[in-house]
Amino acid sequence: MAAYLCPPAVIHGEHTVKTSQIVEEVRARHPHAAWAPRIDGIAASTGIETRGWMLPLEAAVAPGNGSVLPAAGVGPAREALVGDGFGEGDVDRVIAALESIPAPQTVQERTAPAWAAVQACGERAARGALQIAGLDAADVDCLITSHSTTPALPGLDVALANKLPLRGDVMMLPATQWACIAGTRSLALAADLVAADPDRVVLVVIAEALSTTYQPADDTLESLIVRLLFADTAVAAVVTGRPRAESVVRLNAAWHHTVPDTQDLHRLETRDDGAHFVMDRRGPRAVQETVTAMWEWLRARYQDDPDAWHPDVLLAHPGGTRVLEYMEQTMPDGWPSGLLDYSRDSYTSGNRGGAAVFDILRRAHDAGQEAGSRAVLYAAAPGLTATALEGEWL
Repeated sequence: MAAYLCPPAVIHGEHTVKTSQIVEEVRARHPHAAWAPRIDGIAASTGIETRGWMLPLEAAVAPGNGSVLPAAGVGPAREALVGDGFGEGDVDRVIAALESIPAPQTVQERTAPAWAAVQACGERAARGALQIAGLDAADVDCLITSHSTTPALPGLDVALANKLPLRGDVMMLPATQWACIAGTRSLALAADLVAADPDRVVLVVIAEALSTTYQPADDTLESLIVRLLFADTAVAAVVTGRPRAESVVRLNAAWHHTVPDTQDLHRLETRDDGAHFVMDRRGPRAVQETVTAMWEWLRARYQDDPDAWHPDVLLAHPGGTRVLEYMEQTMPDGWPSGLLDYSRDSYTSGNRGGAAVFDILRRAHDAGQEAGSRAVLYAAAPGLTATALEGEWL
């Protein structure tokens, strides 16, 4: 397996949302929640002060266009009230009151503008990646896309095929359910594709509007944490089977791991008011299992030189600070400190989901890496599943 990766293009959400704004909005909406007295400490524990969203906070908390009046309409509601003995005047007042109360946004109201933003940001990232690689849209042979938070059919692959535009014979591989492992798993798939045909040019585009999981009505602690964590990002990169002048990393090997019976720990649910990201407190422990398994993979891969080999940079998206701390605590003896610095730096402006590893890689690239430096890319996602790659800087 030898695949060559060009520097990624990273498009951050253009609307800056401060943690203090989220805290203010949530505190006003849920003043009596069990966690309300601790909200400042909970927010501070994330280490995130700002994040970029594709749409402003106001769009996430705005009411829907309808009212809370039942979908059956005014007529049936009036008949039901009269049947219960309400007088005509009381019925009019009740109907007027119900019509004045806005309903929450529907799935369509919440998702449609986010989907438009995902397409626009995805296109910007794709064009940026092609420019970085010194290629045109006509050079692309395969397109891999992911956007798990804005389900659409046709998806981002077809949208980009028309917007860029791509050749009619381009192989398109949409992977909307990869979520947080979209970065590493798309690179692993791209590496397999160019191994089969070294002349292939693969374009990877990941665009996530994770802010669509911000659900104002939810008053659970888990929902509060989701509000505080997520950022919106679009990323893209070119993978080739032969080195180019623009190539910066050679990918040498890939590893995949799935923990059985963990599919309910982290999941995305679609309800009447949109997408809800549901987290279980057992999730970090399951992610830790994949980290332990990855150490074993690396140990076996370099068993002939276990003491001397270590990555010079670890580009990891484990989903949270707890797992980053676990990774540092369980690294093989003798590995240097600071391997996760770029991962921590990325996380200070939000959890980017599937786009995270590309953002972390971009930060490492911009900081400058010596040729021959060894890198490990890792991500874990709902499922609970993980993918890692090993390579070196060119």
